[in-house]
Parts: sequence; structure tokens; C-alpha cells
Amino acid sequence: MTNAPQRIIDFYTRIFSETDRLDRNIGSLERTRTIDILDRHLPEPPAVIIDVGGATGTYACWLMERGYEVHLIDLVLHHVEKARDAMERVAGDRWWSASVGDGSNLPFQTDNADVVLLMGPLYHLQEKNERLGVLGEASRVLRPGGAVVCAAISRFASFIDGLYSGYIHDPAFRNIIAGDLRDSCHRNPTEKPEYFTEAYFQHPSELNDEIASAGFLDVRVLAVEGVLWFTKNTDALREDESAWSAAMDFMRMIEGDASIIGASSHLLAIGKKSR
Repeated sequence: MTNAPQRIIDFYTRIFSETDRLDRNIGSLERTRTIDILDRHLPEPPAVIIDVGGATGTYACWLMERGYEVHLIDLVLHHVEKARDAMERVAGDRWWSASVGDGSNLPFQTDNADVVLLMGPLYHLQEKNERLGVLGEASRVLRPGGAVVCAAISRFASFIDGLYSGYIHDPAFRNIIAGDLRDSCHRNPTEKPEYFTEAYFQHPSELNDEIASAGFLDVRVLAVEGVLWFTKNTDALREDESAWSAAMDFMRMIEGDASIIGASSHLLAIGKKSR
């Protein structure tokens, strides 16, 4: 590994709070759509799921409530401590764990899991060989026929976010956008945590190709927010249950369309290990 993970650990420990990000407006949309996609693509519980980069346990807790056996791994001790507290509250008699670690060296036996969620590692590694290493490690711990689900940030995310948030009015953020569009390497030389930390924002086709080159089959890349980010007030849309239900149905219809994938800040890619 490079020294990038230590910078990421510092960012999430001292600067940025991941705890409520998925509860706020556009973050809540990301969470809702991610859960919707997972709900339709995961095997039935009880299956064993390793949640790599699981942060403070948002998805781990939802999975446990559904009846899955979940093992969370995250680089950041602060995240793991919060995840343990949250997972313990919903655990019941289910077997679970939460520990500090990274996706390049998972503390699990070969052919052990039904699903590996890579919910952060791929967009925090700028070197292709490191991303492929994490994908290879996911393949190692998966049972034959198991699934990998990879979260990624689109190369176009900063441009989309700049327009949505108004950050594009800042020349420093325009420089960040230009860098992302040029080589996918997201760099934030400012002191503004809202401009994120060092990361890798992938082109959807590159994400597809890397997962396939790691040996996974039937790879699908799906838009998470898609065009739903056009609504600046997600909470107001949710209050109209009929409109919200229709919007979600429409996104399911087009989530795999290449033009919509390109308009989404976040992506989920799904692949299967060969049997």
C-alpha cells in the first residue's frame, strides 16, 4: 500500500464526520438507492457478507436487521468503534464482527463469504495495481459463485457536485474539477473538507474493465443517484409518497443505461466469482 491510507485515516478521524453523511439530503438519496440496489441483488439471508470500508455501520446494520451474518472492516478505528456500538444494538443472536483492517489483506479464510461489499476501498486508491489487489483479495475470500459489490465515485462527480452545491464559483474547486476530468485523481489542496480528500474518481467503463480483469463475471455497473440529484430538495420529494415511489421506479428502469450512469455521482458495480 502507499501512504495514502494514512492521509485518509487522518481525514476521517480529525476532519470529516462520516456518521451523519448518509442521513443528509443528497447523502440520504445515496443511502436509499444503495439499499434498493443491494436488496435486489444480494442472496437471501442468512448469507455471509464482508463489508469492507463499512465506516460506521450504516449498511452493516441494515443487513443484520435483514438476517445476514455481517463482518465489517474499516481503516479508521473511530469508525469501527461506532460500528461496533451500532451493530451490537441490532445483533440479537446473530454472529457478527467489526474490526480495523484494509481490503488488501482481509482476515478471512479463502472461499469464506457469499458477498464482499467494497464500499470505499476502490475510490481511495489512485494506483490501478492497488485497486486490482483489493479486487483479487475479495475474490479470494468469496465462495465460488459469490458476488462482489463495488462502490465507486464517478469521474464526473466533482463537476456534478460543483453545479449542485455552487462550489463551481470557487476557482480552487474548478481546478479540482479539471484535475478529476483529466486523470481521475481527485486532489484537494485547500483546507476545505467539503471538497473531500485524496481519491480516485473512476470512469464507469474503467470500473467495469477493472472488475472484469480481476476475474469477475457478468459485471454490471449501475447508477446510484442517476438523475435523481436534479431535485435539490430530496426531503420534499419524499414527503409526496406517490411522486417519490414513481421517481424510484423510474430510476430502477434506467439505472443500467450508459447515459444515466454517466450522470450519476456514485456507482455500484456487481460481479460474480466463477463457480
